[in-house]
Amino acid sequence: MHEHQRPPTFADLLRLRDARRERLLDRRAKHTELLQSASSPAPDRKGKGKGKASESSESIHQNGKHSASHLAYTSQGVDRTYMSIWEELQSSIARESSLRRALLGLDSTPESISKCDDEADDSLAFYASHPSLRPMPDILLRPDLEAYVRELESKRIQQVPSSGQKDSGKSRHTGSWLLSKCRQIIVAAAGVEAATDAAEALCTEVFKVLRCDRTDDDIQGQLLELVGFDNMEFLGQLVSQRANIVRGITDEADRARVAAAMRDRAIPGVQAIIRSEKDVAIEKEINKARRKAKGKGKQTEDGSLEDQEAARILGFGADLRRARERQLSQRPAEVLRPEAKGAERYPHIYTSTPAGNNGGALLSMFGSKYALPAGTVRNEFSDHEEITIPIAKAAVRRATEQPIAISDMDPLCQYTFRKYTSLNRIQSIIYPTAYKTNENILLSAPTGAGKTDVALLTILRTISQYCSPAPSELDWTDPSRKPEFTVAKSEFKIVYVAPMKALAAEVVEKYQSRLKWLGIQCRELTGDMQLTKAEVNATQIIVTTPEKWDVVTRKGSGDMELVDRVKLLIVDEIHLLNEDRGSVIETLIARTQRQVEARQTMIRLVGLSATLPNYVDVSGFLGVNPHKGLFYFDAGFRPVPLEQHFVGVHGKAGTQATTRLLNRVCYDRVSQLVAEGNQVMVFVHARKDTVNTAQALRELALADGMLDQFASPENTRQHAQLVARVGKSRNRELKDLFAQGFSIHHAGMLRSDRTLVEELFGKGLVRVLCCTSTLAWGVNLPAYAVVIKGTQVYNSQKGAFTDLSILDVLQIFGRAGRPQYETHGVGYILTTHDRLSHYVSAITMQHPIESRFASNLIDNLNAEISLGTVTNVEEGVAWLGYTYMYIRMQKNPSVYGLAADELADDPMLGQRRGEMIRNAARELSRLQMIVFDPVTGFMANKDLGRISSAYYLRHESVEAFNKAMRARMTEADAIAMLCVSKEFEQIRVRNTEEKELKQLLGSACCCDVKGGIDSTSGKTNVLLQANISRATLQDFALVSDSAYVAQNGSRIIRALFEIALSRNWGPAASVALSLSKSIEKQMWPFEHPLKQFPIPPGIMRHLDNGGNVLVDMERLYDMDSGELGALVRNQAFGSTLASYVSQLPRVEVSAEIAPITRGVLQVTMSVQAVFEWNDRMHGAAEAFWIWVEDADNTEIYHNENVLLRKRGYMEPKVSVFTIPVHEPLPTQIFIRAVSDRWIGAETVTAISFRHLMLPEHHETHTDLLDLQPLPVTALNDPCLEAICRQRFTHFNPVQTQIFHTLYRQPYNALVGAPTGSGKTIAAELAMWWAFREHPRKKVVYIAPLKALVKERVADWGERLTGPMGRTLVEMTGDVAPDPESIRQADIIITTPEKWDGVSRAWHAREYVQQVSLVIIDEIHLLGGDRGPILEVIVSRMNHIAAQTAQTVRVVGLSTALANARDLADWLGIAKVGLYNFRHSVRPVPLEIYIDGFPGRHYCPRMASMNRPAYRAIRMHSPQKPVIIFVSSRRQTRLTAQDLIA
Repeated sequence: MHEHQRPPTFADLLRLRDARRERLLDRRAKHTELLQSASSPAPDRKGKGKGKASESSESIHQNGKHSASHLAYTSQGVDRTYMSIWEELQSSIARESSLRRALLGLDSTPESISKCDDEADDSLAFYASHPSLRPMPDILLRPDLEAYVRELESKRIQQVPSSGQKDSGKSRHTGSWLLSKCRQIIVAAAGVEAATDAAEALCTEVFKVLRCDRTDDDIQGQLLELVGFDNMEFLGQLVSQRANIVRGITDEADRARVAAAMRDRAIPGVQAIIRSEKDVAIEKEINKARRKAKGKGKQTEDGSLEDQEAARILGFGADLRRARERQLSQRPAEVLRPEAKGAERYPHIYTSTPAGNNGGALLSMFGSKYALPAGTVRNEFSDHEEITIPIAKAAVRRATEQPIAISDMDPLCQYTFRKYTSLNRIQSIIYPTAYKTNENILLSAPTGAGKTDVALLTILRTISQYCSPAPSELDWTDPSRKPEFTVAKSEFKIVYVAPMKALAAEVVEKYQSRLKWLGIQCRELTGDMQLTKAEVNATQIIVTTPEKWDVVTRKGSGDMELVDRVKLLIVDEIHLLNEDRGSVIETLIARTQRQVEARQTMIRLVGLSATLPNYVDVSGFLGVNPHKGLFYFDAGFRPVPLEQHFVGVHGKAGTQATTRLLNRVCYDRVSQLVAEGNQVMVFVHARKDTVNTAQALRELALADGMLDQFASPENTRQHAQLVARVGKSRNRELKDLFAQGFSIHHAGMLRSDRTLVEELFGKGLVRVLCCTSTLAWGVNLPAYAVVIKGTQVYNSQKGAFTDLSILDVLQIFGRAGRPQYETHGVGYILTTHDRLSHYVSAITMQHPIESRFASNLIDNLNAEISLGTVTNVEEGVAWLGYTYMYIRMQKNPSVYGLAADELADDPMLGQRRGEMIRNAARELSRLQMIVFDPVTGFMANKDLGRISSAYYLRHESVEAFNKAMRARMTEADAIAMLCVSKEFEQIRVRNTEEKELKQLLGSACCCDVKGGIDSTSGKTNVLLQANISRATLQDFALVSDSAYVAQNGSRIIRALFEIALSRNWGPAASVALSLSKSIEKQMWPFEHPLKQFPIPPGIMRHLDNGGNVLVDMERLYDMDSGELGALVRNQAFGSTLASYVSQLPRVEVSAEIAPITRGVLQVTMSVQAVFEWNDRMHGAAEAFWIWVEDADNTEIYHNENVLLRKRGYMEPKVSVFTIPVHEPLPTQIFIRAVSDRWIGAETVTAISFRHLMLPEHHETHTDLLDLQPLPVTALNDPCLEAICRQRFTHFNPVQTQIFHTLYRQPYNALVGAPTGSGKTIAAELAMWWAFREHPRKKVVYIAPLKALVKERVADWGERLTGPMGRTLVEMTGDVAPDPESIRQADIIITTPEKWDGVSRAWHAREYVQQVSLVIIDEIHLLGGDRGPILEVIVSRMNHIAAQTAQTVRVVGLSTALANARDLADWLGIAKVGLYNFRHSVRPVPLEIYIDGFPGRHYCPRMASMNRPAYRAIRMHSPQKPVIIFVSSRRQTRLTAQDLIA
């Protein structure tokens, strides 16, 4: 290329163009031999851009070489064209030179090329020597070049293999093969219209991964992320044929590069391109972006060198460039994989990304990831990498947006928000939906956007519906006084589910202060804050955690009243669906949705979240109408825009080298920020790290000579005052660091020191504050910049260091930027390089929110079965339909293990859901947690499943307990079994802890530790015993582990206690209860019980010396205060000690036993409290467990819980129950009374069987004889035969067998037969006998209930009295006939109480003496409360008969009896007259199903029976009428309502 001393003129360029054009046209024929492999047009887009230039040049040439009249140029246009021609000319010369070098490298005879160059006129000879060559296409000569390029493009698209074609052979590994495969993937995901650009982009990404220098194992994960689970076969080809694919595509590119370069060379000369103003503006913006990237010396992620090289080899460079140009022109448009056309748009999606209105953020090319924000920059350094996400542009206001002034709201909202002047932008947009409707809402907005106040608007909406008068109707114009409302507080509950306890406390404080004027109570219900039933009833807003509310709703029967009154459920940070705790949130919402549908009650659901990528899926899960209740706001709505920096240092987390590097990188950022005059908060994850980090930063600043920049100003009076306060602090590190402008803050500091530090930082006197995340959650103290140093946090639940949660990162980043001082904030997160991509993708929401429900499906199903909401497979399938997992399975099936054809064959996934339910049910059945019938799909809970659900046990733990639990266990056995539960599997043994664990094993462990301290269970065992022994721990990780072990151990051991009770294992239950109290009280069972009281250690040493009890409680009970004072050598303390002795809860138990049969005893137990009540010690109630054990203390016959309340606690608690006995009888049994929470409060009472007399053994049942049924003619009385013939012609088998005795003989009789066997006819037979043998005497029929009396009066009055010529009278408390009517009556139908009152004066009442027959119906009630009256009646009638020398026949009617012989002896029945038929003797066969339900309280227990009752109706009588009997009038209504729902 020639060097010009002066710039060439326009005429020079025209002449040079023509000369080079002629030379190139002459030379093209001589180069044909070298271009044989590429003689046809290359099927790529590379020639398009150059073709336009060529077309323009050719067009100009055809119309005249120097004719400027054909070019409509302005003066400025000529200048632009001049520069364009010059640049193109220079590039053309460079390309030609490059081509020559390439040809020399490919041809073995470079002399031929030189000869071709020198002998330009010898083209005919060249063709003659190569007759087989085809001529080169006229791509450089055609005037319609643009149309020609379009033609080639259409041919190329037609040549792309279709999805149905199959490639074979090694030759398929070419660029076109890879492109076709990628195009198939994109077409399947986004449609044909999206295939062109996206397929090339995906092809480029795949090829870039294949040609990198990593191993096959390393690239498999990245390739899987690119192509997805649906293309596993293609993935296998990529990995197995990796070398062939790369080699084939590279070789093809090398051959095509030469041909393409020669074919597409532009003809030198003037190149005129006509462009619009829009085109010019676009090009300017493109060039500006390129210059910016070039000036910074880096490549953006979208334009990386690797991408460019891969695209160049594949021939996509120009295509990708044009795609980016289109993206800029659309400002911005989706580059890759746009949503399908016609996607539904929602009105409340506020985002600058057009695709966002179609259901999510901008998807990347492969659909499983979302694109990073525009402008993201990546910096590579020697020891770390930094990704910077710029500040998001503020969202443009829509024309429909109107700010809501507080004065425009109703009085309820005005007074609640009285400190505001107006709602912010987001709150104003959502206000009409949040406060004016009951629509479910999903609000996805950046941190700090005011979501808590949006939740408050929905709370006010709920309150307004229970206000009187309605807020909109109240005339309130005086803002100085509060509006007067009457709120029906007992009618509703509002539940706010917060992800963390710290956030729950913050929400409680805020809402309590805001709503105090209404008298609304807001309380926290978490693991740390328990509420009594009275407190729950008095609370309207319950702020809780997901796990706690899950426990509450799992006990649906016990807390049904609370759950039924919930009208609003707010779930904060719902994006945690993607984390481990997400399954709990999913369970809660699914359970609530089912409750809404089942009970037809309104529960409003409100979900609050940070920015969600796939918010439409989450809104569908919440039951939100996307056109009304879905609100999405992107980062442009953040009150203070945030610039985010993600720094990944090279090294392994936790090593000293990495820590030093983190400190250095942290110092570099902090020092730069401080030098600019800003304050910085550095967040670390352990208390001691606050001091270590502050000292490290100070030392680095000192070494760099920058310490003066960190110092705070000292010339203010305020500074002097605060310095004085710092000097008075007892925190040495705080005083030491403050002098250089550093400070620390964590929960372990005194409250006064923390307040002082907050004040120092708030007033700018501390430049760098090193703190823990408690400052981000509990205190509103923002700064210009926040730095998260390290992301490894010790998780006591997992027993290992885990990643800092995204929730914590968002909360900390929310502290960046002070609205009143800065226009934006800065957030840094410093982590190791291997976790960099995790935090970038999580914080920028690159990945869709997926469900974690499947991992806990078995436990969640067990909870629903225990709750009664799932009773068969069909209901389980319906339950899964309410989950977020079901939504995502339909959207992204490959993540959940579904094949594409499976979703196509079963769009509703009914078969897949059924399979999941059945597999989970089989596992639960195997563990004895439920009853599962694989044939019918029936599922019912068992005690083990109910207990594991109530105590939140995992099914893996239940499996371990089933293997290890025995009836007799020691404390060591119980602790060892406890420590193998699944809940402790994350506890890890670290080498640094070995020494301290050995010390604890020797000094704090009273029980043997099985397996040593080298295992998870061994370490857990040591920590649990150390906690009971109150040992002091040094290592902070051990402290955290110990707290976790104690908290979960207490819960699990309680579950083991109930499991032992359910299995009737006395020794195991006693040990489990004892250990449970030991963990809660942190003292061993063998220690002195008085240690539970606040007794000074010096006094306690006289009672207990290192666990050796010197004076037991039995002796102390007998001492007075003086003796106790002398015992402890402190007379002044004697009276206090005496009160403590009297306050230790204990009870005395007495019992009476009575045999019912030889195998059943009735026990009447009385429990009497013998202690003094103290509100501070005993609270509202004291619970005792009472169980009856056998003589060997092995089996529990009966157990119950007795609750003593302060009011009336001294009154005896009487309980009557039955227990089984076996012969030979034991000498005694034991009744054990144990306090539920006090150690040493236990009473054992022996019940002797020495004088127990069991009933004699008799044949208890009468066999039903095979007799010929008697016809009614056997009565030998036409009148009676006519009466019977109205209903039957023959007596049934029971009536036939008893006919002769009742109708022909005068003996007393006892007929025991099942209901429906015809006992009323038996009574009539006896009555007809009486009227035949004693026609002038009376018959008395005694029924136990007034309803039975009325029924019998109506029946006999209509059917018998007329034909027989007899009179009948009713005698009950409701009907009192006159004495004359009674004297005239032949039949008296009465109740036991009424006849008892009448017969007492039998001397004065002649009609009582004229009774010949007494029929007692339901005589088995003799054993009930009314039994004594029946006994008196029978005895009195026998006495009357003896006194009057007359015979009174007694006939008893009953169900089948266990001791019929005893009752017969009492009635005077000898050999004739006793009939006690079995229950199976029924004219209509009867099947009996008995199902027991746990629960100590009546209402919850009855409620738990409703769903099983409904299931029984569906199973046994789906088409015929059903009668349900309940035990009270109120329960009839409650049961009916539940069955209807």
